[in-house]
Amino acid sequence: MQPLRVHDNPSPEQLRAFSEEMPACRITEFGSVNVQTRATSRSAGSTYIVTDDPELTSGQTLSRDEYDRIARAQDEHMAGREMVVVDGYIGNLEGFRTRARLTMDRANANIAGMQQKLYYPREEAGGDWEPEVHVIYTPNLPAPGYPDERCIAVDLDLGVTRILNSDYFGESKKGGLRMWNRIVYDRGGLALHAGCKVVPAQGRERVFLIIGLSGTGKTTTTFTTQNDSLPVQDDFVALMPGGRVYGTENGCFAKTFSLDPELEPNIYNAVTRPDSYLENVYQDESGRVNFSETSYTKNGRAVFGMDALGRWKDPREVGLVDYLLILNRNENIIPAVARMSQAQAAAYFMLGETTGTSAGGKAEEGKFLRVPGTNPFFPLRHGQQGNRILELLASHPIEVFLMNTGRVGGPQADDRSKKVRIPHSSAVVKAIAEGTISWTEDEDFGYAVAEAVPGIDDAELLQPRKLYDREGRIDEYRALVDRFRSERLEFLKDFPDLDEEIIKAVG
Repeated sequence: MQPLRVHDNPSPEQLRAFSEEMPACRITEFGSVNVQTRATSRSAGSTYIVTDDPELTSGQTLSRDEYDRIARAQDEHMAGREMVVVDGYIGNLEGFRTRARLTMDRANANIAGMQQKLYYPREEAGGDWEPEVHVIYTPNLPAPGYPDERCIAVDLDLGVTRILNSDYFGESKKGGLRMWNRIVYDRGGLALHAGCKVVPAQGRERVFLIIGLSGTGKTTTTFTTQNDSLPVQDDFVALMPGGRVYGTENGCFAKTFSLDPELEPNIYNAVTRPDSYLENVYQDESGRVNFSETSYTKNGRAVFGMDALGRWKDPREVGLVDYLLILNRNENIIPAVARMSQAQAAAYFMLGETTGTSAGGKAEEGKFLRVPGTNPFFPLRHGQQGNRILELLASHPIEVFLMNTGRVGGPQADDRSKKVRIPHSSAVVKAIAEGTISWTEDEDFGYAVAEAVPGIDDAELLQPRKLYDREGRIDEYRALVDRFRSERLEFLKDFPDLDEEIIKAVG
């Protein structure tokens, strides 16, 4: 069964024209397209790995027979419809890049336009260009019997992901990257849900990887500037033995909630270009955009190319990794920054502690989460992530830091609490690159906490115990210490294949 017509790798101008034909598309004051979708976040509860062996993955599974049924239904749906095909590469280094394809219903051409911005372009024309990963996407085909009648079926063996009944762009983006996670793992590395940047300091460029769950400040930390730093990648990288890092995307899929031109000028300028693609961003009838209005969703998004930033670093030109930052949007006793040993780093990487945001939907927003590797897209067993990161840290000297981008002392509603603000986090990154932080061992958790950080004049952000002590809440602090120790140990013990050294690091 063949589609009525296939638009094979249309130009950006053609995809923009197709997008403007969509009933849900509006033109913003910036001249960009803005599409309102039915699904406003990724659909984790509707995502399945195709296998008859449930031990392959920590995620939900789908039998191969059921996958074949879904594939037939999707193929039948596409017959007689116009489809768009977009090809490109995940990564841009010859010999490591991955051929990728998106097949998309023309009725949702904005998704194809957004994906085209993120793929590195395919130079070859014609011929037998076969993708290694292929996302087949039918946003208007319901999947009865599945959560929200939505299904994302991931066939790692064939390198095909079939997406039914979601019109959220994130499913396209993550569809290819999820399969790419498996490819990187099989090559001996680990795909990290991380940004990458270079910061000039001490006579050379220092390479940072910034790991974080969506909404924890990963993009903000990557794009804020210290010492004329340059962003490299926004969302996913491959870390290989010996500290080598490879990029994935030629653009950025950025959250726009509370986007501030003063605090985040690089992202703001890129988002407000006419060639960007917006998704679920509030605008009034005249096209005027309000990034802080959340009446529809907090998870407004924008896609733009790296060239929209004006200044960035090609990942092929980046040296070996110096620093790894694990972001944690917490609201109690986690300091603004802590330095960890290799085993502690692997443990906190596995714990993936943070407060959920709208990026994960209503099921996650505002809730305390533990997401191993802060990577909800790793398709194999999570214990494999922890063991592999420990191996990679042992293969090359990388300093690892835990960074809290949330609050200390309690939630926002508690006026005794304090916010770790963007300038605080930026000061931490600058001080790490320049080696200007003085450290002392934390008596409760064994990692090192900062005695002082240039640019931060509030010691209670660096050592939350001082805040609790000053406010007469030391018993509350000790209770939280005991709770975290116990919960963390039990959480890590749930991964039977996890290296015992990692588990002991939180004991």
